[in-house]
Amino acid sequence: MFRDVLSEIVGKSDGAIGAVLMGSDGISVEQVAVDGAGLDIETVAMEMSVVLREVGRIMKQIEAGRTEELVMRSVGLTAVLRVLTDEYFVALALRPEGNLGKARFLLRGAAPRLLAGL
Repeated sequence: MFRDVLSEIVGKSDGAIGAVLMGSDGISVEQVAVDGAGLDIETVAMEMSVVLREVGRIMKQIEAGRTEELVMRSVGLTAVLRVLTDEYFVALALRPEGNLGKARFLLRGAAPRLLAGL
């Protein structure tokens, strides 16, 4: 079930490299990557989980509420993380020219289906 949802997100996101459903502890539940993408999506998400935890700590400290989404953009990669629960998030990696707006929309729409399976 998770694989199907992640495959749909990757298939419909222009410029997608891969997606992963991951625990906040950095352990992957399921992942989907585009063949020949040349990127280890699981490693990317593991590293991003560290950033997400730190952002969550900061948001709590400044009383800004729970983190819902985190977008990180570099020269070679855009990563979108959508928080599902305190324990799980879904991450999508895009090429720099990928459609960030559509990726965010698809992750937001898929969140209830992913939550239902957790």
